[in-house]
Amino acid sequence: MTTLGSNLTGVIEAVGGGVKRFKEGDQVFAASDAGFGAHAEYICLPEEGALALKPVNMTYGEAAGICGGGLTSLPFLRDTGNIQRGNKVLINGASGSVGTSAVQLARYFGAEVTGVCSTTNLELVRSLGANKVVDYSKEDFTKSAESYDIIFDAVGKSSFSHCKGSLKKRGVYLSTVLTLEIILQMLWTSRIGSKKAMITFTGLRPACEKTKDLIFLKELAEAGKIKPVIDRSYSLEQVAEAHRYVDAGHKKGNVIIDVEHGDKIWKSAI
Repeated sequence: MTTLGSNLTGVIEAVGGGVKRFKEGDQVFAASDAGFGAHAEYICLPEEGALALKPVNMTYGEAAGICGGGLTSLPFLRDTGNIQRGNKVLINGASGSVGTSAVQLARYFGAEVTGVCSTTNLELVRSLGANKVVDYSKEDFTKSAESYDIIFDAVGKSSFSHCKGSLKKRGVYLSTVLTLEIILQMLWTSRIGSKKAMITFTGLRPACEKTKDLIFLKELAEAGKIKPVIDRSYSLEQVAEAHRYVDAGHKKGNVIIDVEHGDKIWKSAI
């Protein structure tokens, strides 16, 4: 049986004899990747895994939230999208785990950010630094005269063909959801046209790259440049209910799983 969960925070209980980077008692946050296993009291991770000391100014739950959305949005925007200061960036699904992180990171990189979300989340997205917000229930952003250097679909609800007209001449469309359509569009636009459709397999990135990103996110968090958005928390016994809530597609930021460990509670994020 597979134990779910890939983003976690906690305290190192023990280390192997050759471990140099960490010691017993270190407070860390990490990604367990395809191995999952974060929704548990204990998990064994290699020293060279995606693991770093957690931000000192954050709770375990907050650090899990930073880890969850940040490890996806950061490589999409910085590496694949090649975000630059002054870029106009639209985040579709700006109130979710990846979206709330993407809005803050895009602002950190100096972009002008438009966030697309539902009516109830407009103020939340604006509070994260979005210059403009669009209520998708009232307005289709592709029908406006605005054009963007990057359109980042953090929820996979649009498509390159639908958004192409809203991209600038050398604009990039990014999607977090892997479909046959986006793969074909990525291959096609890599050869023809100036506008590109791209996807990043963030879960397959080397652990050393993820560790660098965790350290980068830690530094931003400690400097007050990014903050997590926590929707609600569930106990480990309620993990099925938590996943049903997430699958409904209406969460704000992150959902946190509380894992009791003696008199302490560790955290993992969905």
